[in-house]
Amino acid sequence: MQTQSASKLIILCTLLTLSSLLPYGWGAKCVVNDHDHAPTVKQTQVGFGKLTKFLVEISNNCPMCPVIDVHLKCGSFPQALVKPRLLKVVGFDDCVVNGGLPLAPLQKFSFNYTHNSKYMMQPILWYFQCE
Repeated sequence: MQTQSASKLIILCTLLTLSSLLPYGWGAKCVVNDHDHAPTVKQTQVGFGKLTKFLVEISNNCPMCPVIDVHLKCGSFPQALVKPRLLKVVGFDDCVVNGGLPLAPLQKFSFNYTHNSKYMMQPILWYFQCE
């Protein structure tokens, strides 16, 4: 009898804990205008010399939904610096990440490029598949 009560108490505590996480993204769908879960871009200098090597990391910050068709504001980034399947230059100030394919929830996608200066990049368009 006591074992059954203890089991019920553990289950109840677990459910209460999980339900308290819902407002913090666990179980919540992400939508385009949800800037708390919007994809982000981080660039880190990883090489030095005449030409500098940069690591670009794009993160899907949604804990529940894949993000697709991520476009970055990328200035005059030259296609020759990276393979198009990683970052495709569509036009001036428009580059598509991972061929537009999905990034899983909380997935990070990265690539390197080498140039004499850093190209500023930031997400300008994306879609969550949970919409």
